Amino acid sequence: MKELFSLRTVRKKILMLSKLAGVALIFSYTLSTGLPVSEDASFLIWLGFVFLLIICIDLFMGRFITKPIDKLNASAKRMAGLDFSAPCDLVSSDEFGELSASLNTMTENLQQALVRLEDANTRLEKDVEKERLLLAERKELVDSLSHEMKTPLGIIRAYAEGLQDETDDAKKQKYAQVIVSEVERMNDLIVTLLDLSALESGAAQLNITRFDFVELVETVAGRLLIDTPDADFELQYELPEQKVFVRTDHKRMEQVLGNLIVNAKKNVSPGGILRMEVTLDNGALHFAIFNQGRSIPESDLPKIWTKFYRDSNAEYSGSGLGLSIVAQILSMQNLPYGTENQSDGVRFYFSIPTAE
Repeated sequence: MKELFSLRTVRKKILMLSKLAGVALIFSYTLSTGLPVSEDASFLIWLGFVFLLIICIDLFMGRFITKPIDKLNASAKRMAGLDFSAPCDLVSSDEFGELSASLNTMTENLQQALVRLEDANTRLEKDVEKERLLLAERKELVDSLSHEMKTPLGIIRAYAEGLQDETDDAKKQKYAQVIVSEVERMNDLIVTLLDLSALESGAAQLNITRFDFVELVETVAGRLLIDTPDADFELQYELPEQKVFVRTDHKRMEQVLGNLIVNAKKNVSPGGILRMEVTLDNGALHFAIFNQGRSIPESDLPKIWTKFYRDSNAEYSGSGLGLSIVAQILSMQNLPYGTENQSDGVRFYFSIPTAE
């Protein structure tokens, strides 16, 4: 019986309203005709009651029918425009309430689906961009190798042809040594270029450890500068007397130091000064190496860190990758670095925070 007379559906509300309106009309007509007034006055009273009844019915319809439909329509329009910022706030126990709950559920599902779709699109874009970069890097690697291999391959071919026709054993030995030297140069070039490509693509990761940087400088400098009997330069250096610890990749920083020292050694003028400094300031360690000699054109200073850059006035020597590797390793750690011309030479430098 309770379910029978409940108003949980729009249809029951309309039927109940129509029945109440009919009863009200009959009651008002009976009441107005029973009043001790004239027939015309009785009709006007009944007509006024009918007018009030119509207003009440209109308010009821607006409250329970029109207003819910407007809210549902507004929510549907927002959904059509993919605006899920505000849910439908219609609360009712009839079909409109169920439709409102269904719209809100659909809104949540659509919003979650769009978020998943956006995430998938973002991952796809990243994958596509990564693949594009890999293809570009492969092409650059092939083009760079093709370009850099021309000179050593030409030398190898020329000496190999000369070796075939040469009868002098001493010259044959010399030609063979040149060929071996160029093969080693090509091997070093390929290994270095692959190493640089791995760093640039992120395939090679840094192995961060804590170590004494001064000891590392002494080791690398001793191997490359002090233990070289044919050195034609004056070595000057300034190092802290105490140990200075840093947190970084030991092997990669050894590579950085080696490349910078070799670059300075290669470009120092005969009999000139090669000066190496390690200083401390405000919790940072500063490394600098200076080679006395010809300065670098100011327009070329930004280019020296790029792959295969060589001084146009220099002889064919090196791969042109050493400083590129230095820049890549330091950039991966956000360490400041640079180079500057001085009055009588060139100075390279970088800084690294110290560790307790």
